[in-house]
Amino acid sequence: MSDLQFPASFLWGTATAAYQIEGGVNEDGRGASIWDTFSKTPGRVENGDTGDVACDHFHRWRDDIALLKSLNCKVYRFSIAWARIFPNGRGAVNEAGLQFYSSMVDELLANGITPYVTLYHWDLPQALQDEDGWKRRGIIDDFVNYAEIVVRALGDRVKHWITFNEPWVFTWVGYVFGTHAPGETANVPTPALQTAHHALVAHGKTVERIRALVPDAQVGITLDLMHVDPATMRPTDLEAATRYDGFRNRWFLDPIFRGHYPADMLALWEEHLPNIEPGDMAIINAPVDFLGINTYFRVVAQHDGTVPYLQAGQVRPPGEYTEMGWEVYPQGLYALLKRLHSDYRPKAIYITENGAAFADTLTEDGQVHDERRVAYLRGHFEAASHAIRDGVPLVGYFVWSLLDNFEWSFGYSKRFGIVYVDFATLKRYVKDSGKYFAEIAAAT
Repeated sequence: MSDLQFPASFLWGTATAAYQIEGGVNEDGRGASIWDTFSKTPGRVENGDTGDVACDHFHRWRDDIALLKSLNCKVYRFSIAWARIFPNGRGAVNEAGLQFYSSMVDELLANGITPYVTLYHWDLPQALQDEDGWKRRGIIDDFVNYAEIVVRALGDRVKHWITFNEPWVFTWVGYVFGTHAPGETANVPTPALQTAHHALVAHGKTVERIRALVPDAQVGITLDLMHVDPATMRPTDLEAATRYDGFRNRWFLDPIFRGHYPADMLALWEEHLPNIEPGDMAIINAPVDFLGINTYFRVVAQHDGTVPYLQAGQVRPPGEYTEMGWEVYPQGLYALLKRLHSDYRPKAIYITENGAAFADTLTEDGQVHDERRVAYLRGHFEAASHAIRDGVPLVGYFVWSLLDNFEWSFGYSKRFGIVYVDFATLKRYVKDSGKYFAEIAAAT
């Protein structure tokens, strides 16, 4: 711990998402989401797994909050299931859904844990997907209305709001690559660019709505960002790395912080651009109080035809990799944080997700000795500490994840938690990484 120096005000916590942990999919009036539909479609999720039960957090949330306290979490990031609030996406409010989250907020605060609420973590109500989901312009107003109802109910106690989690993923992976809900595919980027634009406009409108409702709120967005290196110093690979950075990072960072999409990507995708209405870019450019970043690995990019409308792909350098096939490269976190600070100057940055999946084994005496995850976290904590010393306004770190959970299309086959979940019994066991995290959090 000698290399780790964090300010006394630094915030340590963990993160989860509603569909990944809650279960209770048919309880208290919750409607169906696109992930209910997707996971029940044969062949979509490993082993046919679904989130019907997940970690049963819906019934065990008090115990899980006690677990958060035992891990010395100062903050906890969780998401609201839109379909718990509006079973049909809009219309009549399901008061039982609001009460569920209201009770959670009260319990967190009673335990000295500050809630950070994500309004959208991929689980769109199926009723709205039946109307074309994020491809329909009207989804913007649907989202803002949903957000307003939640903020009115919780905003007297919740002061930290995240509009969207990883818009790149739910637009590109959901509407072009097809491996996430709603599982649509396309051989052009048009659907991803249009859905992402609608999400960004919804973000900007929601930022302003939250501020009007809760003047002392802190509002931001979480983007999945990554440091990009070229595979070689050849001009073709350098250019490919720039395009890949535009694809994964700048397409979202530039409109939020600069009010326009990146010029090079507009030129590259000239034939596939979204419909942008007058005033949209100014709305997207609404000032945010913080930027949340989810980051797990770097990309090493080369010029090839892997993504035909990008003419870029990834190479796999030698090194250590997690169960997800992601490179362990803490230097990438430092480089990313420095770049965000120098290029975009966010007022504050949170690492809203960072962690690793490894093949964990539960011993007979209830221990999980996950040395590789401990090493992964230590390396990334050190990178974060160095970035702060070098002037980056990093104010908090949420480890992904509190619990082993439903890992989207991988089902229950990948474990990210610092707490082990026996999915047969749903019993929780704090891993060595959880004990390490608790020590770090207590020392700050």
